[in-house]
Amino acid sequence: MAAPPALEPAAPPSPPNANDRQSSGESPRNAIAEWTITILLLLFGTTTLVQAFVIPTGSMEDTLLIGDHLLVDKLAYAPAGPVSKYLLPYTPVKRGDIIVFRYPVDVRQTFVKRVIGVQGDHLRIVNKQVFLNGKPLREPYKYHKDFALDSYRDNFPSEPNTRVDERAMAMLERTVVGGEIVVPGDSFFAMGDNRDRSLDSRYWGYVPRANIIGKPLLVYWSFDATTEHLTSTGVDFAHLWDIVRFFPTKTRWRRTFMLVRGYPTGN
Repeated sequence: MAAPPALEPAAPPSPPNANDRQSSGESPRNAIAEWTITILLLLFGTTTLVQAFVIPTGSMEDTLLIGDHLLVDKLAYAPAGPVSKYLLPYTPVKRGDIIVFRYPVDVRQTFVKRVIGVQGDHLRIVNKQVFLNGKPLREPYKYHKDFALDSYRDNFPSEPNTRVDERAMAMLERTVVGGEIVVPGDSFFAMGDNRDRSLDSRYWGYVPRANIIGKPLLVYWSFDATTEHLTSTGVDFAHLWDIVRFFPTKTRWRRTFMLVRGYPTGN
């Protein structure tokens, strides 16, 4: 059986406490609805509804880990039809959502990132702190693993100090107003939670709405593997042998069937 395609994206944060649930608007009713949708998709889903992917890199740590196998809900952001809009939970793409999308530079690759800015948002980064519409953005999910400051990565937008894609150059040339980027229509600014180790919108520009596939639904299996094993082409017999030998000990059992949730922001 072919392995699920690899995402370029994250150890998950610890489960939110009661205060976190309250601040994010989660309620027991919402949790029940979320699990109901998940079960229905698992029971009746096909590749039209859900698709399996695996995380091969650490750009979304510590939210998604290398070796996390995900089910992605492909209906979440689908346009609602005249009947289906009453039956299925279609939602717009929101700030804080984790999205799976076709990499704008090479649509054959699939990435996963978090939406930081939507249409009309003003964004800038000062010494690693994101400012959204003039206010510092609270991001409990993000991690900084490099204490050094980078003139472009950590103070954005600014003059690139490394090679960036032409789409990023167009973003810097056309959508910067008053030292901030202004997200255009049908586009999203996305970043990895592992903020210092993420190839994201800072380097290749906006995510077009048409490129979005869906959002991660849950981790159905998590296995402690290497990026090299997960990105190899063809059948990786070393990886298969690793699974056979160490399945019980390298499987991250606590992540099995872990729901993947966004973190809504109100700026």
